Amino acid sequence: MEPTGLQGLEVLISEHEIAKRVDEMAARITATIDCSEAVAVVALKGALILAADLVRRLPALRAIDFVQARSYGHGTESSGEVRILRDVEMLLTGLDVLLIDDILDTGLTSARLKSHLESHGARAVHLVTLLDKPSRRRVEVQPLITGFTVPDLFVVGYGMDFAERYRDLPYIAVLSPGEEHA
Repeated sequence: MEPTGLQGLEVLISEHEIAKRVDEMAARITATIDCSEAVAVVALKGALILAADLVRRLPALRAIDFVQARSYGHGTESSGEVRILRDVEMLLTGLDVLLIDDILDTGLTSARLKSHLESHGARAVHLVTLLDKPSRRRVEVQPLITGFTVPDLFVVGYGMDFAERYRDLPYIAVLSPGEEHA
């Protein structure tokens, strides 16, 4: 890992690596599903930057909507309880849904969101995540595609935060131990 210039952070995945991988993810998505019959549902707030970069690469995407769930609050560990804070506004009946999320770790949030969107009548819900932490999995969830597999480290940047900080970083960085109290 390389230093970022910001105290307490080390770059794990560079801006260039992310851009290249988002291109590859978009190609895989368009080869797998018909985007004209798909709605992107963005899991706020963490997946916003990934979604903005990804949907510009998906031709004829039918629509974009948003959902928000919380399981972390201001800590670095999931509470295990997933609450839906904001629901989608559009009808999903009979449509494919690309659920765009920032990270798949315990699987609790992704599984809850997937089941929630299916309850809205989606034909299929395809999970797309930038990061995967399989070592933390508590519930099995199968994504359509994942950008990067990462070790069990607390990461920030490219939309992901710690207490609402660091979302604006154009790369993924590791939050050093003790920095969460700074």
